[in-house]
Order: sequence, then C-alpha cells, then structure tokens
Amino acid sequence: MEKPSRSAAPEVGAPVPVPALYAWPPRPLSTLKWLLGEYLFPWAYLFAALAIVSWYFFTPGLAVMEVVSWEWIALIWLRNAALLTLFAVPLHWWLYTRQGQSDQTKLNKKWQPKHSPRFLFNSQLKDNLFWSLVSGVTIWTLYESMTYWLYANGYVQLVEWKGSEIYLLIMGVLTIFWSSGHFYFVHRLLHWPPLYRIAHALHHKNNSPQPWSGISMHPIEHGIYFSVFVLFWFVPVHPVLVILLGFFQGISPAISHSGFQEIRLGKHLQIAAGDPFHQIHHKYYEVNYGNKPAPFDKLFGSWHDGTVEAKRAFRMQRAQSQ
Repeated sequence: MEKPSRSAAPEVGAPVPVPALYAWPPRPLSTLKWLLGEYLFPWAYLFAALAIVSWYFFTPGLAVMEVVSWEWIALIWLRNAALLTLFAVPLHWWLYTRQGQSDQTKLNKKWQPKHSPRFLFNSQLKDNLFWSLVSGVTIWTLYESMTYWLYANGYVQLVEWKGSEIYLLIMGVLTIFWSSGHFYFVHRLLHWPPLYRIAHALHHKNNSPQPWSGISMHPIEHGIYFSVFVLFWFVPVHPVLVILLGFFQGISPAISHSGFQEIRLGKHLQIAAGDPFHQIHHKYYEVNYGNKPAPFDKLFGSWHDGTVEAKRAFRMQRAQSQ
C-alpha cells in the first residue's frame, strides 16, 4: 500500500484541540479539568514549587537588592542558568544523544544533522547553548533583577502571602495566561519583516527545535520576549510569582521545544513535553503565533490544528496572498 505524501498526512499531534476554556456554551467542569490537568500538570506545579524554593533559598534578600550591584545580579544569573541547564541537559541527553525513545512521539521525524553551516559554530546545539545562556539568561536576569529593585525600594508594593492567599493564587493563574497572551502579540510583532530579518530569523533556524532551542534568540528578541516582566512593575505581587513568570518564559520553552510530544521512560511513564501547536508554527511560520491557552490565534484566523484540512486551507490562503 502506497504511503500518503507528507502534505496529505496530518501533523503529529493533530488535531490540536481548542481548550475547553473557550467552549460555547461554557463547560465549567471540562474547563477545570483542562486547567488543573492538561494545562498545569505536571510542569506548572513543578515550576511553582521551584519558585518557592528559589525565593527562600537561592535569591538575595530584598534589603540586599535595594542597591544595584553586579554581585547579587550575578547570583540570580547563576541560579537561572543552573535551573535551565538542569532541565535542558537531561532532555537533550535522553531524546537526542542517547535517543532513548528513538523517534516515538517525535514531532519532526527528520533528525537535524550534527554539523550545519546555518548555525553558529556549525552546530545547532552549540549555537543554541550560546544564545540561550549568553543572551537569553542574561536579559531574563536583568528584567527579573529590575523587578526586585523596584520592590526593594518601595516603588511597587510587595504583597505578603499572609492575608492575601486568594489574591496571590488568582494572580498565579493569571500570570500563566499573561505569559501566553503577551507571547502572542510580541510574536506577531517579531514576524514584522524588518524585525524578522534582524532578530527573529535566528530562532527560526531551528525548524526542528531541540530543548536548547527554546530561548535561543537574538538579543533584540530577548529584550522584547522578556518584557513580560513589566506587568509586575505596576501590578503588586509576591516575588515568588516574579520567579514563576521567569520560569515560564525561560525554562518552559526547553520543554515545549523538546521536539517530542511526550517523554517516555519505560513502558508506563509518559510525560507531556513538546508542543505540537508550536511545532506547526516552526514548520509553516505564518500560523500559531501564540500558545493554546491564549484565544488570539483562533480569533484572528491564524489557528492551524495540524489536520489535512488545515494544511489545505493554509496552502490556498498562501497562494491567494502571493
């Protein structure tokens, strides 16, 4: 039997479902199940726990951060770099170095060559490491440090947990949606042709992303991407949520860009990892600018669910625009 052509076959993970949050009429139980399960489990819970530990054990006190000093900023950089490495290295080793699950659940069945002149140092891994650590973690840390400085000097009120538990829990969930919504709009901006050529094209060299590809970006893009922290320059929260936002922006992309829909360890342990929705963006460029929790791709007609029908509609739309 003849295999269907690649254009006639759906993408891995298709159809990408619209989250229950946006169902009409509303489906509150399905929405709650989606939010607490598919959306937050397991990574958001892990990041929340890490954010708490990071604030109380691996972040200088606010009294220290009243005065700008490269010493305490460097400590935050080391913490962020270490945690990103803690996630990205095991993922890369298992999925690419050891190829522990072969191409099972791989979103792009092709393996990227180890040596390629399109990347810095002729290597996707070395290129991604350089841009992620030298530029990405640095700009992430500078935004985070500026936020602490504002809190330490009273320019933004710090909200303590005691007496504000409900507010901070709500803000914790809203922080995740803020991250998704912000990403859609800055990502559309980065696809403006001049900005794309200058900055965003560097990230799109990774048409087959790997864990270190997540925040492998041009410094201009990092400056735009991590501007998500500006919310907390005006909206008061506890610093744990500042750290949590940083983890969603800085560490989560290592998982969503892992290139595999699931991490499989043995026969029974399967953990959600790579995002088929965003992988489709890396393939077709002009669709899926945001993340699934944000409604904007659906609202503005750039949602691509990976089905054969969606691929056909995309080709027709592209042909008409040329």
